[in-house]
Amino acid sequence: MITIRSVTITALASAVLATTLTGCQFGEAEQDTSPIVIAVDLELSGSAAPVGKAYQRALDLKVEQLNASGALGARKIKLKVKDNRSDAKESLRNVDDFSNDPQVSALIMGGCNDCAVDAVRTINEKKLPTVVLAPSSAVASPVADRRYMFKLAPNAVDSAAALTSELSRRSIKKAAVLNSEDSYGREGLAALRSEFAKADIRLVSDEGIKATETDVNQPVSALADRKPGALVVWTPPEQAMLAATAAQQAKFKGALFFDAVAAGDLFLGASAGPTEQATLIFTQTMVIDDVIATTPAKAARRQWFQNYTARFGGYNGFSSFAADAVQLIADAELRASGEPGRDGLRDVLETSQLDGLSGPIRMTPDNHSGLMPQALTTLVARGGRWRLAG
Repeated sequence: MITIRSVTITALASAVLATTLTGCQFGEAEQDTSPIVIAVDLELSGSAAPVGKAYQRALDLKVEQLNASGALGARKIKLKVKDNRSDAKESLRNVDDFSNDPQVSALIMGGCNDCAVDAVRTINEKKLPTVVLAPSSAVASPVADRRYMFKLAPNAVDSAAALTSELSRRSIKKAAVLNSEDSYGREGLAALRSEFAKADIRLVSDEGIKATETDVNQPVSALADRKPGALVVWTPPEQAMLAATAAQQAKFKGALFFDAVAAGDLFLGASAGPTEQATLIFTQTMVIDDVIATTPAKAARRQWFQNYTARFGGYNGFSSFAADAVQLIADAELRASGEPGRDGLRDVLETSQLDGLSGPIRMTPDNHSGLMPQALTTLVARGGRWRLAG
């Protein structure tokens, strides 16, 4: 006599076997369908909102492309986005919430230097791999204290070296500097001093302005009065455009130079006149339509540029960094499959190499700031937009 209990067990075993055969029939490995959840802390309102919104557009587009490509197998990327309101305290609250969410594999932070630096302790304690788009070296250095922090933005020392090289090429021997009074602005001024000394370029004057300042006429006028051969503007994009207008009003006759962080939109709009013939140190992606696509990486950058401009009607220079951050995390997730979890992802990120949309990116255990110096090039404003110099 067959009991009800034995029938139940037999039926259950058959159901389990059927499910197993469906998932990996004929020896096929069961596909991982778990989402890759990336948390995002951005400046979507407040003083830094223009750049934060450019990052968000790029993140959405890149995730859409990766999810549609099949490159992740059966997995899909999911973004969890929070607005930090351009405020470091609000950002820290966001980071704390994200770090306590077991679904979150990694975090992307926007362009706020203080936000990233203030979050280091929480990120280390929660072991949350984080890719930061802010430029200050304090974001990812010293590495021993920032094991889970990785930076994707131009480095001040590299930007200063490229800018000084261009000044020397033009035989400009006197320069003045307008810099933002934040960690990256002060770092930039120090880097310029060092590079100028090596190139025998005299820094005739420098003026610092608050990152939120909207009236730069007085400091720009004071710098122009010193009649330097070049005025170097080391500020965020909005202030850089204001400085260009102020320099024109002060009848400054020298050359205008912008650091990489001053980059913004490709098309200069109302700022086209004051910035005409200005020089910008930035990545080639900003002007990739001027470049012949001779390599797969250049072809990918051109395609990204075309997709972004078709979707949003223009191009923002910072978009490529956000897209590369997603790519780095997605690649690391796939490579870390044998060692799952946040620590496995961190270990892979630390040795990541990518010919990214921004340029060559190389992370090492000794250097968590991945953008290589050769990613930077010289651009010039002509006819209301940025063009490749030369």
